[in-house]
Amino acid sequence: MALRIVLATRNAGKIGEIRSILSGLDLELVEMNAFPDVPEPPEDGDTFYENALVKAKTVHEATGMAALADDSGLEVEALDGAPGVHSARYGGPGLSDLKRSMKLISAVSSIPEEKRDARFRCVMVYYPSPEGRDGALVTEGFLYGKIAFEPAGENGFGYDPIFLVPERGITVAQMPSGEKNRISHRYRALVEMKWMLIRRLNLKYREPESC
Repeated sequence: MALRIVLATRNAGKIGEIRSILSGLDLELVEMNAFPDVPEPPEDGDTFYENALVKAKTVHEATGMAALADDSGLEVEALDGAPGVHSARYGGPGLSDLKRSMKLISAVSSIPEEKRDARFRCVMVYYPSPEGRDGALVTEGFLYGKIAFEPAGENGFGYDPIFLVPERGITVAQMPSGEKNRISHRYRALVEMKWMLIRRLNLKYREPESC
């Protein structure tokens, strides 16, 4: 019988990525929309880890099921790591992804290309676990790049249209979803989590069939 895990997010983009990356595992991934009464977990921690852990704990306590949560964001070197844990709320409440991205572009408008380094960061938490930090399994992933001078691309979500991957010469939002899933910060955290779940929980894994 497949292990049931609640995905502690209502973000459709994240859910799609997680489902794709964890495909092959003997899991039943349940969306939070199946539990409309589950409260929105607070995101008031000082670190990505604190936010991810409280999300997973909140959903586990409300549903009685194991939960998988992440907290991720954009860290811009020229802004001393901002927006960081405040990425989803950068610029104030109610802003669209595009307006939030344009505000960030404005904040680094005077910064030359060679100093526009940035990274996406993701901390992934599976809770509860008898092993691991604070009773949870924890992994982390990064994607390094630069802030573009203007948005480009229609794939992805969040800051993807302004995050340039220099070796590809395009933004994350210009990549096909399959390519993004092979390099993203969430992919790197999830791949490590996948193998951790296989080892710690003895989950079965089925390799995708080759074409």
